[in-house]
Amino acid sequence: MVLSIEQLNKSFGANVVLENITAKIEDGDRIGLIGVNGAGKSTLLNLITGDLQADSGSIAVSNDVRVGFLRQNSGLSTSHTIWEEMRGVFRSVLEMEQRLRGLEEQMSCAGLDHEGEEYRVLAEEYAVLDEQFSKAEGYLVDVKIRTILNGMGFSNKAEDTVIQTLSGGEKTRLALAKLLLEQPDLLILDEPTNHLDFKTLTWLEEYLSGYKGALLLVSHDRYFLDKLVLGIWEVERHRLETYKGNYSKYVLLKKERRERQQKEYELQQKEIASMEDFVARNLVRASTTKRAQSRIAALERMERVEKPQGDLKAARMSFSYDREPVKDVLVVENLSLSVGEGENRKHLADGIHLHVERGNKIAIIGANGVGKSSFLKAVLKQIPVDSGRFYWGKNVKTAYYEQELRGLDPGKTALEEIWSRYPQMTEHQVRSILGSVLLTGEAVYKKVSVLSGGEKAKLAFAALMLQRGNVLLLDEPTNHLDLSSKEVLEEALQEYEGTVLMVSHDRYMLNRVPDYIMEFTGLGVEIYKGGYDEYLAEKDRRRGKTAARQQSKPPAPAKAASTGGYRTRQQKNEEVKRRQLLKETETRIAGLEEEIRRLEEEISLPKIYENYLLMGEKCRELDEAKQHLSLVMEEWVQLSE
Repeated sequence: MVLSIEQLNKSFGANVVLENITAKIEDGDRIGLIGVNGAGKSTLLNLITGDLQADSGSIAVSNDVRVGFLRQNSGLSTSHTIWEEMRGVFRSVLEMEQRLRGLEEQMSCAGLDHEGEEYRVLAEEYAVLDEQFSKAEGYLVDVKIRTILNGMGFSNKAEDTVIQTLSGGEKTRLALAKLLLEQPDLLILDEPTNHLDFKTLTWLEEYLSGYKGALLLVSHDRYFLDKLVLGIWEVERHRLETYKGNYSKYVLLKKERRERQQKEYELQQKEIASMEDFVARNLVRASTTKRAQSRIAALERMERVEKPQGDLKAARMSFSYDREPVKDVLVVENLSLSVGEGENRKHLADGIHLHVERGNKIAIIGANGVGKSSFLKAVLKQIPVDSGRFYWGKNVKTAYYEQELRGLDPGKTALEEIWSRYPQMTEHQVRSILGSVLLTGEAVYKKVSVLSGGEKAKLAFAALMLQRGNVLLLDEPTNHLDLSSKEVLEEALQEYEGTVLMVSHDRYMLNRVPDYIMEFTGLGVEIYKGGYDEYLAEKDRRRGKTAARQQSKPPAPAKAASTGGYRTRQQKNEEVKRRQLLKETETRIAGLEEEIRRLEEEISLPKIYENYLLMGEKCRELDEAKQHLSLVMEEWVQLSE
């Protein structure tokens, strides 16, 4: 067992946060911790890590278990370089290495008698220390660091980059990289997928799927939870309920548990009513008094089934429109995009072609900074395009959800924000639409500036529903939403009969809502039919076709000699020989480049990087291949002169 929680209670003043919490984590467990915002997830994590003390109950961590918890920029010395900070994880191992190098110098000293006592003592110390160093995988320290840094998206960052020059998101990723290198026995991660692109996210999922310790993950990323966890802890109404399986399994199990509890409650209530009725009718009758008293005793002993409280109140969303647009909703031809002005102007994308028909639901994906959000703004005429053209069909009415929520007036209350847009509505109608997104009571009188991220998002969705657009343009609509609200939004978009263009990194939503995926590649766009999983499969298929075509290409013909002829037969023979050697060298270069590519791909595979001995062997092969390529390239240069 890694950790045990027994009868845990925690309140802040009169506010009860956690009540009678009991759970445990075993070796190898993969737990997803979920709950609505404010349910008590962070409080539970802080209790586990010792940052908070419980009012009562206990948390027991097994002896020698190391707990690692990712806090914002946790444990980073910002004056260090990236490489210094990562090597700091292995300080004790590196000290062993330094001592080994010192012993080697002493043992190689010219005046030292190799048969003497001093040499024998040094040799014995060296042998013991070298064995400890090997067991600690000291020879693989740099391999481990490079593997994690590359996976976490730092392959293009110089190792001597000073940490304080990194952005906030980069510091968070580096803190996670450091924690992964530390390899605690219980790894606790609070929203680790925030701000990760698809490539880094996929790597992290693969790495954590092979993690040797136990995992406790707080995440709103349902796809991430589905891929990784084997159990769900849900904090709801101060209590903790546990479920076996991933997130999708939890959804089914929770529904089944509620239905079963409701049936058990109803059956027991019928039994209780029947027994109480018997007691009422027979307690005073001499012939049946004992039987009535027996029923009373049974009622007192009965373990009562709690009445199910049902699901927490969820938001309600529904999108509709008044006019049907023409079939061709949007046509985009050879669009080119840039952002910024003057020296700060940055080119984003070229060659964007898109044909959107009525009822299409298209998700836009791609790496950060390739122009996804800018594309939405461009077709809404909020920013100019460099070249190309686009046009909307007749009767199109767009409704736009902006990622940054800048369309909301921070000086207005939630009530005023809606009312100022739709002054013809009554206060009751405005409060009703706000209530549908769970902005009720005093919350409607809060200024937008003091609303939480989730409350602002819900206010923006209330305004979006009232726009009644027949084309929805959504930029990261699930940001700031809790799991329940994400489910509600997805159902609303699935039922919506209009057209949807949305930028999203929520892979769970990308599987449920769109019928097409549009990927911005930096060179243009690629269209894929289906959701996210279909996109991945088709992308792999296309990669395979490209690789097969490249392998089947005939070799390029040799270039003609620069001179018009040869002075002697010997010169002609030498030139033929040179061309043959050049061709053979180019073949060797291609082979080595392919081998390097293969080795780099293998090193990124979990079955390789989780086996550090194998990882070390592959890294040595890679270094040898690169050195060999360097030598062959020198030969090629000489032959080409």
